[in-house]
Amino acid sequence: MQKQFKNGNAYLVIAFVMMAILFYSSSQTYEQQSQLQLLEKILKNEPFKESLSNISFNYGGSEVSIKASGYHKFIEFFIRKGAHFITYFILGGSFFLGINPRIKHLGLAFLFSWLGATGYAALDEFHQMLTGGRTPSFQDVMLDSVGAMTACLIISVLFLLKNKSKIGKRRK
Repeated sequence: MQKQFKNGNAYLVIAFVMMAILFYSSSQTYEQQSQLQLLEKILKNEPFKESLSNISFNYGGSEVSIKASGYHKFIEFFIRKGAHFITYFILGGSFFLGINPRIKHLGLAFLFSWLGATGYAALDEFHQMLTGGRTPSFQDVMLDSVGAMTACLIISVLFLLKNKSKIGKRRK
């Protein structure tokens, strides 16, 4: 199994599993994915409502605030956008770790992984456009892209630090 991670195969499997999960998720309507009833049950006392009431911004041309959508929809918005970021963080990072051993060039692995994840995000939003009850969003593609880029940046920095430490040990 360690060999599968070292040669990147296991990471590519993780990337393709994540793509399948994303495809399935984007084929569901908003109502099928909604967690409002669960949030209403878990957060019935609306914790931190006063503090959160001060937050208001525009996302995709709509106001995001407790005043505009209510407490539970406001919380669900952040859960949904966090899920976007995290899933594409995993996708981008898995692509990177799967591709890097094959092309052996950090910059190209970064570029291909990031662009691959961003391209998949765009295709995923297109898929949502074909699904009833869903609205594709350019802002979501950008959020997904930032998630993938963040993973690629962190992994790149870790690789560079690891290589720098190896070079330092050779000099001693």
